[in-house]
Amino acid sequence: MLHRIWLSLGLCASLLVLPAAQAEPGVSAEEIRIGMVNVQSGPAAGLGLGMRAGAEAYLNRINAEGGVHGRRILLLNRDDGYEPVRTASQTQALIETEQVFALLGYVGTPTSRAAMPIALRHQVPYLFPFTGAEFLRQPVRQWVFNLRASYFNETAALAELITQRLGLRRVALLMQDDSFGETVKSGLVEALHQQGRQIDAEARILRNSLDEVQQAITQLAPSEPQAIVFIGTYRQLAKAIGEARARGLQAAFFSVSFVGTEDLISEAGELAEGVYISQVMPSPHDPNLPLVNRYRQDIAPVNLGYSSLEGYLAAATLVEALQASGPHLTRKGFASALEQLDTDLGGFSLKFSADNHQGSNTVYLTRIQAGQAVPLQPAP
Repeated sequence: MLHRIWLSLGLCASLLVLPAAQAEPGVSAEEIRIGMVNVQSGPAAGLGLGMRAGAEAYLNRINAEGGVHGRRILLLNRDDGYEPVRTASQTQALIETEQVFALLGYVGTPTSRAAMPIALRHQVPYLFPFTGAEFLRQPVRQWVFNLRASYFNETAALAELITQRLGLRRVALLMQDDSFGETVKSGLVEALHQQGRQIDAEARILRNSLDEVQQAITQLAPSEPQAIVFIGTYRQLAKAIGEARARGLQAAFFSVSFVGTEDLISEAGELAEGVYISQVMPSPHDPNLPLVNRYRQDIAPVNLGYSSLEGYLAAATLVEALQASGPHLTRKGFASALEQLDTDLGGFSLKFSADNHQGSNTVYLTRIQAGQAVPLQPAP
């Protein structure tokens, strides 16, 4: 009889602890743990530092207001130096050791290529990376969501600007020699083809390196380009412009958003004047947008810029989906809530669905003038 009583008590105890044992990773009564692995050091550090600063600024606001359904959001940051091997190991540790609920705000195409399979294997949401790479968009995957327009969207806008609005004919390409460069190149080739043009000369440089830039400009010079489309990061572009001008090349430079706008302006100084950059976020200097006004209240002035605004909006979108998921938070419920999200964050519209995990297709064209990226007026 006593044996049966002890068995019954043991069964009841196991039932009492069962809900805790089955709790969703990264979720407790007090907090939600979110992981972020991106470049915090090295020649592309400004991109990751901006994303981190923007995300932290928004989450600090939310936590000060009581969090989401009574839970504060804890952001765990790790540095990968923009090197995919480090991205993979840090991601693995965040999921398996730190037990994060989701991953947010990674920076880069090769780094996302290293991290995404790990996230998918563990069924962890991989949210709003700072890249327009197509493999994150097609095919649509249950756990992968993109905030920004794709590189195909950006290159289409740049090709139209180069050929139609500016009437430039000879186009050269200076690209990072990895999956980032190849992805943007493929979009550019197709976009130029649609405009009846092609790439007339091409040169490549290594990721995180300045060593090949001078030689690359030397390779491009004989084609006498009128436009040089650059695929890489801000220090490389600053050096490329300097080398081009030293050789007497007056070609206009064009780049996609990943270059890091404010960091380029800081690095290149007057050499940045006239560079065209496609953006996937509205201007962080636009006082007419409610979201920009909130952002400027929350962000430290030293961190003001396109990268931190993207981090801010990534965190805002995360919070919108967490709110919609309700107090009983699960990864599956969160992914479902994201797929139903259709909102305006104060001047930036987002819409996801089950067959479209890219929230925005909007591209904003800018030109650097007097040390600031000035939005171009829409084509007439």
